[in-house]
Amino acid sequence: MPIIEVKNLSKTYEYYKKEPGFIQSLKGLFRREKLYAQAVSEINFSIEEGELVGFLGPNGAGKTTTLKMLSGILHPSGGEARVLGYVPWKRQAAYQKQFALIMGQKNQLWWDLPAMESFILNKEIYEIPDAEFGKNLDELVDLLGVREILSVPVRKLSLGQRMKCELIAALLHKPRVLFLDEPTIGLDVVAQKNIRDFIKRYNREKKTTIILTSHYMEDIKELCERVIIIDHSRILYDGKLAELINKYAAHKQLTVTFNDHGVSREQVERFGELAEFSPYKIVIRVERSKAKDAAAAILASELPVDDILIDEVEIDEVVRRIFKNTR
Repeated sequence: MPIIEVKNLSKTYEYYKKEPGFIQSLKGLFRREKLYAQAVSEINFSIEEGELVGFLGPNGAGKTTTLKMLSGILHPSGGEARVLGYVPWKRQAAYQKQFALIMGQKNQLWWDLPAMESFILNKEIYEIPDAEFGKNLDELVDLLGVREILSVPVRKLSLGQRMKCELIAALLHKPRVLFLDEPTIGLDVVAQKNIRDFIKRYNREKKTTIILTSHYMEDIKELCERVIIIDHSRILYDGKLAELINKYAAHKQLTVTFNDHGVSREQVERFGELAEFSPYKIVIRVERSKAKDAAAAILASELPVDDILIDEVEIDEVVRRIFKNTR
């Protein structure tokens, strides 16, 4: 049985039109025009235990709204959802003890207190036995390498250190399902990699089911075999990341570097579409089926080739192309 099942899930927000000016504000006290915004529209998907699924889409596509419904924060306007067999918005205690939600732009740690104080508070909230709490805490602290900062007030920690502590706070009760909403937002490249490495390892060892949203395509490429793409509140794609690339990236990129002699544009235009050009480095696009032949032709030419790489098109370009074709 799937751990997460979503059927025709929808969310519509109601709001009122506000005209500018004092007189219009007074009129609004007695008569207002009600408007509706569709955040999520009849989406369907299921996720098996242990899967780590990327949930992609532009701002306003409905990603965070979906996670909030699955975690019980929001009540849907229509449809059904079950997580671990529970209806999330019923907010049953037995369910709340089995999932965690981390939002990269929201803090769950007490700002002026050391992270350890928040960990102890979570221990009481989730009713974690002392021995289990100590064991889980030691394991997470060692995995993330933050033992020396547990007594430092959260406001004095770096953004990367705070996110590591956020992860510990969310995982102390060993949730079976983890919702990650932009967990690496604002982090530097090194901190992003550290968080990705931890998530990958934790998912592999604990078999925790994870839904990850991120605007950093490196997160998706490194962590997710399967992706769900949502735009305009509807699902556009649900499948393997590799199949997404094969379907929407009809070409590959060849990056060729040359020695000190360099090349001219005329010498390399015949090998494919030039995406970048300099006398000492070029990037060309060729059909997927012809990439190896093009590389062989370049190597067999008299050009001063120093190195050549064959790469897939970047994931973010593939996703942009999907959005462009469906709007």
